[in-house]
Amino acid sequence: MERYAAGDEAAFAAVYDALAPRLYGYLLRQTRNRARAEDLVQQTMLNIHRARFQFIPGAEVIPWAFAISRRLLIDGHRHGKLEQFAEDGAVERVPSGGASADGLLQARELAARIEQVLATVSPSQRAAFELLKYEGLSLTDAAEVLGTTKAAVKLRAHRAYEALRGALGEAAGDFEAPER
Repeated sequence: MERYAAGDEAAFAAVYDALAPRLYGYLLRQTRNRARAEDLVQQTMLNIHRARFQFIPGAEVIPWAFAISRRLLIDGHRHGKLEQFAEDGAVERVPSGGASADGLLQARELAARIEQVLATVSPSQRAAFELLKYEGLSLTDAAEVLGTTKAAVKLRAHRAYEALRGALGEAAGDFEAPER
């Protein structure tokens, strides 16, 4: 990003390749609509392009990009442009490798149940959970994306974890709050 901000147009390909898949996954989980998620990724990349000369060398790129995506998502909600819960964009999280058909079915059922539970928590709790667990951001980076403190992110994620534990019992054992 520093090379791109300094005027190296060829560096944009590397920035895009590093950010687009992560942004798409995040936005797909938020919108549940593949086309809308793709549009938001493109809008995010366009905003990054427009703001490239304002990028501060040494700053973290991922939280900055996620913050831009989240802002576009919020603006879409405010302006009624976002089609929520579109069925064609359903997200499935299935383990890869040589899992058995039964194992894949159980994983799909668990993923669907997790999505159901996450749909019941507040948007801020869901966002904190997804940034930490799905996107792998640190508490600091998630706080920067969400525009809040690390403590607030921890609290929001903890409440989402508790909702998952309450609904899923032992199956939710993997959802422990990271200490970062």
